[in-house]
Amino acid sequence: MRLDGRTVVVGLSGGIACYKACEVVRLLVGAGARVPVIMTAGAQQFVTPLTLQTLSGQPVATDTFNLTQESEIGHIRLADAAECLLIAPATANVLAKLATGIADDLLTTVMLATRARVVLAPAMNVHMWEHPVVQENLARLVARGARVVGPATGALACGYEGAGRLADPADIFEEVSAALVPQDLAGEHVLVSAGPTQEPVDPVRYLSNRSSGKMGYALARVARRRGAVVTLVSGPVGLPPPPGVQLVTIATAAEMADAVEAALAPATVVVMCAAVADYRPRRPSARKMKKTPGTLTLELEPTRDILAGLGARKGQRLLV
Repeated sequence: MRLDGRTVVVGLSGGIACYKACEVVRLLVGAGARVPVIMTAGAQQFVTPLTLQTLSGQPVATDTFNLTQESEIGHIRLADAAECLLIAPATANVLAKLATGIADDLLTTVMLATRARVVLAPAMNVHMWEHPVVQENLARLVARGARVVGPATGALACGYEGAGRLADPADIFEEVSAALVPQDLAGEHVLVSAGPTQEPVDPVRYLSNRSSGKMGYALARVARRRGAVVTLVSGPVGLPPPPGVQLVTIATAAEMADAVEAALAPATVVVMCAAVADYRPRRPSARKMKKTPGTLTLELEPTRDILAGLGARKGQRLLV
C-alpha cells in the first residue's frame, strides 16, 4: 500500500527492539510517507538519532526542552502534523505513562497533545507482558481507541521464550496502513476462500492445480485493513498469513467445504476465490502405488459443489 503524502510520526522508547524499529521507518518511507521520529532517552541507548535521521530524512526530536526543536513549540507541531502516531517499541514503562496521562518527556507529551490515530507495538520480557498491570494499562489504551500490533512469540533478547518480541516490521506497517484508511467495512464479517485443494491419489501423490492463492490473500488483507473481521479458509499455498486475519488451513475439497460451512454463520460477505477441485479419486490407495507397465486409469468422482450450496442459502449475505 502506498502512503504518499501521509505523515506518520514514529516514537521509539527504550528497548532492545529499537533496532527493528529502524526497518519499520524504512518501510514507511519507502511507501512514500513523511516520517518524523521521536526518541526517548532510553531509545538513544540502543540506536542513535543519526541512524533514524538518515533513514527518515527528517530531523529526529529527542528533547522537550531543546531550544532549537522547541523554537516553534515542536511537540505541538509534531502532534498536529501526525495522521498516525506509531510507538515501536512500546515498553511497559511507556504504556504505563500513556495509560495514566503522564507526560514527562517529548514522546508522552506528543501522545497527550495529538488527535491522530495511535498504533502501539509492545515489546518487553514475557513476564512483564503477562503482568496484570501491563494488561490493564493496555486495555485502557485500547478502550480509548489505540490499535495494538503484537507482540510476537519466540526467543527474547533476555533469554526467555514467549510473548514479548516486537511484531514483524511488515505487520507493523500493515497496522499503520489500516489506521490510515477509512474503516468502511467495520461491522462486516468477511469470509474468503483461497488457494488450491489437493485430492489424494495415494499417501504421497495428489491431484491439484496451480492456484497461488494471491487473490484471496490480497482481498482478505484489504478487507481487514478496511475494518472487517476476516476469516480466510486457505488451501496449501506459500504465502504468509495476512496480519489480523483468522486463518483456517485445509487440504482437500471436502475439508474446504466443511471449513466454509463452519465459518458461514457470522459472515455477512462471502468471497470464494479458491480453486477447488471438481473431481477426486474415488478410491485413494492406502499405500504408495507402484509403477507398472502400461497405462494407469484413475476413477474420479465429483466433489461437493461448495458455491452452489452457498447460493441456495445465502440469505442477506453478499456472495461473490
